Amino acid sequence: MVTYKLPHKEFFANLKNGKLLGLKCNSCGAYICPPKINCSECASLDLEIVELKGKVEIKSYTVIRVASEGFEDEVPYIVALAQLEEGPGLIGNIVGVDPDKITDDVIGKKATVGYKLPPSKLRYRGPIEEIEPEGLAFTFSLA
Repeated sequence: MVTYKLPHKEFFANLKNGKLLGLKCNSCGAYICPPKINCSECASLDLEIVELKGKVEIKSYTVIRVASEGFEDEVPYIVALAQLEEGPGLIGNIVGVDPDKITDDVIGKKATVGYKLPPSKLRYRGPIEEIEPEGLAFTFSLA
């Protein structure tokens, strides 16, 4: 049986405590974040847990003005694609910037990774009708 080297529960607990953990592949040297069962580059299972710097560069963004279910109280908000210094890409919310005043100047800016809890109204649907979400959303605070 294959098990996660870094279970999501442990990943989220560390993020709440200010530590961004990831995985480093011992076969090809790639970094993985958020954690997965195998390397995203070479599919190796030979991974080790590492602490990442938590520094990103904003690569792209969009302003969400029409909310999906559970996010009605959040709009407008900024969703961004950012790249960690170690390589992996993350999707999260840019915080501390007015969504109505953001410009493309934000692309290429450095930021620090943080987290926020998902909206309390958010429900995951699946085999069990409704379950409370376990997890966090990444945030990016511009430097």
